[in-house]
Amino acid sequence: MSITVYIPGDAAALALGAEQVVNTLTAAIPDINIVRNGSRGLFWLEPMLEVVTDQGRIAYGPVSTTDVDSLLAAGFLSGGAHPLRLGNINAHPYLTRQQRVTLHRVGVIDPRSLADYLAHGGGRGLIVARTLPAAAIVQQITDSGLRGRGGAAFPAGIKWNTVLGAKSSQKYIVCNADEGDSGTFADRMLMEGDPYCLLEGMAIAGLAVGANKGYIYVRSEYPHAIKLLNEALVNADDWLGDFSIEVRKAAGAYVCGEETALLESIEGKRGIVRSKTPLPAISGLFGQPTVINNVITLASVPDILAQGAAFYRELGVGRSRGTLPFQLAGNIKYGGLIELPFGSTLRELLYDYGGGSRSGRPLRAVQVGGPLGAYLPEAQFDTVLDYEAFAAIGAVLGHGGIVAFDDTVDMAAQARYAMHFCAVESCGKCTPCRIGSTRGVEVIDRIRAGDATQIPLLQDLCDTMTFGSMCAMGGMTPYPVLSALNHFPEDFKCSN
Repeated sequence: MSITVYIPGDAAALALGAEQVVNTLTAAIPDINIVRNGSRGLFWLEPMLEVVTDQGRIAYGPVSTTDVDSLLAAGFLSGGAHPLRLGNINAHPYLTRQQRVTLHRVGVIDPRSLADYLAHGGGRGLIVARTLPAAAIVQQITDSGLRGRGGAAFPAGIKWNTVLGAKSSQKYIVCNADEGDSGTFADRMLMEGDPYCLLEGMAIAGLAVGANKGYIYVRSEYPHAIKLLNEALVNADDWLGDFSIEVRKAAGAYVCGEETALLESIEGKRGIVRSKTPLPAISGLFGQPTVINNVITLASVPDILAQGAAFYRELGVGRSRGTLPFQLAGNIKYGGLIELPFGSTLRELLYDYGGGSRSGRPLRAVQVGGPLGAYLPEAQFDTVLDYEAFAAIGAVLGHGGIVAFDDTVDMAAQARYAMHFCAVESCGKCTPCRIGSTRGVEVIDRIRAGDATQIPLLQDLCDTMTFGSMCAMGGMTPYPVLSALNHFPEDFKCSN
């Protein structure tokens, strides 16, 4: 009887030595069956091995090459006792307290196998969609309350309905997989751990709006995801029907995560933001009506169609329906992926899941929503994880990335970094972003040197960037800057 061991082949596990562990194990047992699954998102335990036994999948981790001999001696291939033994991975508290919907197959299946995907519930949404008229598919998405899982959280059903109603012989589905925000990795994990889910979601979107062509614009720093997606497309064969998908490697610029700059890049042009009239839903890729959603948005679609809009809408709070994969990074003890319905608090994520700071010092601030997200002080850790609740305190949930800092952080330096980041990554098309960010760095430097008279100038500059920039690159840079200044004035060496 063949023994099957799952060892993640995603980027996080590889960075921690998973490939070396595979080589060591196969050298010891040449005929062992190793499946390279995706990571389950418990990064402090990677590389994590899971062996299939009568008691379920028994996990061991974190495993290094020097642990292989002792694991074999302990009989880990039959679930034997060992200091690294974690038990049945499905019973691990980090996972049992979650409610994984969109990423429930990540880490469970062989991401290269369409048969494994279908055996674990994949494909059912596409089957349902093929029995419905286009308008009924769009109505399911609308009724579910699904909103874009990127920055703006725009209702997906409205966007899809606009493209459905547009008159054109050619329409496109574009997946924004240019996951460039700091502390985010949910898109990568989905693409590396369950790529067929994304392909299915895009095919359903195509049926919904009348599109037969899709593009996945993948961050250039994600070579493993690009490879897996291309393998999945080959293996999918005719499963997607008449809907074809092409993977495009991104241009390596943060601003290309903005949807119109992304379209320019796919078209082979420099990634510069377009004016938003007309909207991409009317005139998008190659001038045709285009649905643009990010990975998690499109990957949420198959379950909505398979289980019904009501199932998804029952999860969450207020106008924030369904689940969001929150990603814990930075100075955090248990960094990783936590998928939960909207409604928990930031404090629960940081302490109940993250275990507090990795350094053991008090957490002083967290940045939510990427490099353009606000810095939140400990007094705001009880904020409910909900789009409107975050907007009410001048913050954004964005893609669900959370970066933690302990009490040694210099928040003035973080504010300066945000301005400098904008200056470096700006596409340069609009003056508030291009010039404002450069001047902003200079003004922050003067404030940090003790010149409090520059604070009103910084605030005025931030107002200009917020309301005058063409896109979120310049429009959101004031979020981290002003939040750092307002909540941590002592770090700027002058009185606020």
